[in-house]
Amino acid sequence: MDDEVVQRVFQEGGRDYFQQQPSTSTSTSSSSSILQSLPLHVSFDHGYYLLVKSIQELREKKEGLVTVGIGGPSGSGKTSLAEKVASVIGCTVIPMENYRGGTDEGTDLDSIDFDALIRNLEDLTEGKDTKIPVFDFHQKKRVGSKAIKSAMSGVVIVDGTYALHAKLRSLLDIRVAVVGGVHFSLLSKVRYDIGDSCSLDYLIDSIFPLFRKHIEPDLHHAQIRINNSFVSSFREAIYKLKCRSESPDGQSTFFLKDEAQTDNFIEMYLRPPSANEEARINDWIKVRQSGIRYYLSLGDQRIVDKNFIIRPTAEFEVGRMTLGGLLALGYNVVVSYKRASTSVNIGSLSLSLETIDTLGETFLVLRGSDRKTVGAEALRMGITGQWLTKSYLEMILERKGVPRLNTPPLVSATSVSHNQEKDIAAPKPIRTTPNLVYQLEDLAQPWTRSPTKSKMEPVLPTWHFASSDRSHGGSVATGSSAFRDTMKLAPMPDSYDLDRGLLLAVQGIQFLLENKSVPVIVGIGGPSGSGKTSLAHKMANIVGCEVVSLESYFRPEQVKDFKYDDFNSLDLPLLSKNIGDIKHGRKTKIPVFNLETGSRSCFKELEISEDCGVIIFEGVYALHPEIRKSLDLWIAVVGGVHSHLISRVQRDKSRVGCFMSQNEIMMTVFPIFQQHIEPHLVHAHLKIRNDFDPVLSPESSLFVLKSNKQVAYQDILNILDSVKFCSSVQNFIDIYLRLPGTPANGHIAESDCVRVRICEGRFALLIREPIREGNFIIQPKVDFDISISTVSGLLNLGYQAVAYIEASALIYQDGKILIEVDHLQDAPSPYLQIKGVNKEAVAAAGSALKLDGSYTTKSYLQIILERLPLVERSYSGTHTHQAARLQELVESIQSQGGSTPSESSQSREVSPMDGIIEDMQCRIRRLERWHTINTVLWTFLMSALIGYSLYQRKRQ
Repeated sequence: MDDEVVQRVFQEGGRDYFQQQPSTSTSTSSSSSILQSLPLHVSFDHGYYLLVKSIQELREKKEGLVTVGIGGPSGSGKTSLAEKVASVIGCTVIPMENYRGGTDEGTDLDSIDFDALIRNLEDLTEGKDTKIPVFDFHQKKRVGSKAIKSAMSGVVIVDGTYALHAKLRSLLDIRVAVVGGVHFSLLSKVRYDIGDSCSLDYLIDSIFPLFRKHIEPDLHHAQIRINNSFVSSFREAIYKLKCRSESPDGQSTFFLKDEAQTDNFIEMYLRPPSANEEARINDWIKVRQSGIRYYLSLGDQRIVDKNFIIRPTAEFEVGRMTLGGLLALGYNVVVSYKRASTSVNIGSLSLSLETIDTLGETFLVLRGSDRKTVGAEALRMGITGQWLTKSYLEMILERKGVPRLNTPPLVSATSVSHNQEKDIAAPKPIRTTPNLVYQLEDLAQPWTRSPTKSKMEPVLPTWHFASSDRSHGGSVATGSSAFRDTMKLAPMPDSYDLDRGLLLAVQGIQFLLENKSVPVIVGIGGPSGSGKTSLAHKMANIVGCEVVSLESYFRPEQVKDFKYDDFNSLDLPLLSKNIGDIKHGRKTKIPVFNLETGSRSCFKELEISEDCGVIIFEGVYALHPEIRKSLDLWIAVVGGVHSHLISRVQRDKSRVGCFMSQNEIMMTVFPIFQQHIEPHLVHAHLKIRNDFDPVLSPESSLFVLKSNKQVAYQDILNILDSVKFCSSVQNFIDIYLRLPGTPANGHIAESDCVRVRICEGRFALLIREPIREGNFIIQPKVDFDISISTVSGLLNLGYQAVAYIEASALIYQDGKILIEVDHLQDAPSPYLQIKGVNKEAVAAAGSALKLDGSYTTKSYLQIILERLPLVERSYSGTHTHQAARLQELVESIQSQGGSTPSESSQSREVSPMDGIIEDMQCRIRRLERWHTINTVLWTFLMSALIGYSLYQRKRQ
């Protein structure tokens, strides 16, 4: 998708050594070229994708080491970016923190040993092995070194605040700047807390006093500039069970092992200067000191559900001077305590003994990323509670009360010296004249210094009922139907991103449980690919409830006609009966629909227990008036891959010279959305806009190994877990759609096509931008179901079927690894694919099957095209005998896709002649555009020649 962008930015700048030309060079294409600055900043996901593609491009163009520098302020996300790139590329990451001296200043430029870092980079660049230092932050000194072999370091990433410093830039091939994250969020929160009395410059100089002098000037030299809007998320939440330690001395056999780690922390809570006497601890800033390192989290973002404390990963490292700046701005340290922690790892879980000095007690804490796993491990270990759901801060406040506003800050706990406080108390704006790259000297760079939002709501809005009349509450039981019908949730006034929406959704469920008792029935609606199913399962993982898809209620007769998007395809009487049974606490039987056979396979029993009391229904029509009237919480989700497809179509149309509005594309590709789906979403209690880009994001990637080596069935069984093993068979057809006129040099390129898979009677759209690294294909999981009307809409927009693949797949999986054996039509031997989210597990499975040396990163489209005769390869991508089958399939899709009355009013029929005329019009528009450009260029050229001739004549 961004190949042309990567090619465009490979022009000039970068490392100085790139001067020699290869002796065997026969064309300028093989000459050296380096990245130059991108004109605009990009998102974190897009920047990750561009960086990986740029590294791959650079490795193809040069020999030797590729060096990357990732710089930016504390908490911006540069370390996360380095780790994600390393997980894909398999490179070496060198943290600049290891090059600190023994000083106690966490962000001081003078504490970095640049000479040692430069020597290490020069050694690696010259092909020599080297040793990098290892710094211990508790002992505040270097404790050893770590060997790095040059042969194993094809790519080296330098990660640190000053990674783009002038001393290092000449050694870097690619320079990446990252801003945002907690850096911007902290600025936004402080502006919200103290009002507009201070300028943004004053706040930057107070909280990040070294930023504008030593960090920001270097960021302008970056070639890839990333604005990271990601701060914290419940998508990857931490689940915690906590109880008082039963052992008086806090000992346990678990903690006598050599693997046990002991840490000591000082935790401080800062109250905003604008706070009143009534404490709102959700507004407080938490700072944790560990040795000479400081970690900050904005507010007490957590969810308490039953015995579980659920927290996002919301802690970020900041410099010590940031704490002093917050104190100088009026924040008060109202609570401070010491926490000693001894922890051991039990598989994917962590077990800790934590002693709080202020409380004088020791607590046993079990943590993990999966709710069920944490609960099961607690039972296995025999831990029965009594579980505690209060934070240490709440326990301390219950004993000592909330300090009043005139309470002086605890100077001893701030670890900031008197001289530093005096220097930071009245910071002066630091005005510098940075040596910026050409044509950027006097330009403002808001991407480095402005928060993504002018204001930030540090506390999410609270849920309440639309009717405040609770006078009848004393006479009507809260669980009665009369109460449920009377008390309705008030809709949230705004729409929210996926992370905040997830938090608000869970808080809404808790609010209903507290005020309306069980059961709480939630409905999540939105178009296909918007992310509603992912949201439903994230919510279910947090609150521990069941998710029921409305696809289970399909009518077999409707499905056989491919009418998935039609509301009449749902068995509404059965759905109403199930919801009614759930409301009255009765067991009910929900259907299980088999999409392969197009019929109901069975029924499964469902009962809402008092322990959970929540059920989620998700589907395109979950907010339809006939359904939502029986639900307690209505959630609408838009965006995601749904929006990505619209953008993709608009890009393709623009490339061929045809410009269409998003509304026109929406009406054609999703004809039923505006008429039958969108009107119901506006009534939702909670509206979520999913701007998460799954195509570019590393969060949802699959690692794939592909080989055509023959493997025995028994060998596959031997590497899979026999307890969790399951298998299935799928038959599928892949159709590749491309707009005519797309530049492809006479060949079919997969990146120019939209792939539609027909499998088990359903249509799925696959929008993928895979990254090929070594033997691996790293592909995003962005397959989502679409209706036949969507495929018909793409054909009506001018897309043509240019390739066709028919295959059958044998699938074996155990929950961690999926092995797929694909038999392609007209291919002599099957292909085996190993898929998984863990790269090491996939590689281990490939080695166990002895596939090393037989891997290929080619797509099935490439494999099929290579087997075709040259004429057929450039013409259609199919064998001659398959062309008739493909044409028949396309005609069937167009006829059935436009047969629904509600769709036919929105879609337009395009005859073959109309498609030819549209193609000719697009070509004419492109020719006119190029003619205009050529005219302008020739005018400038002739003017220059005439001016030069007049100048020469004047000189003579």
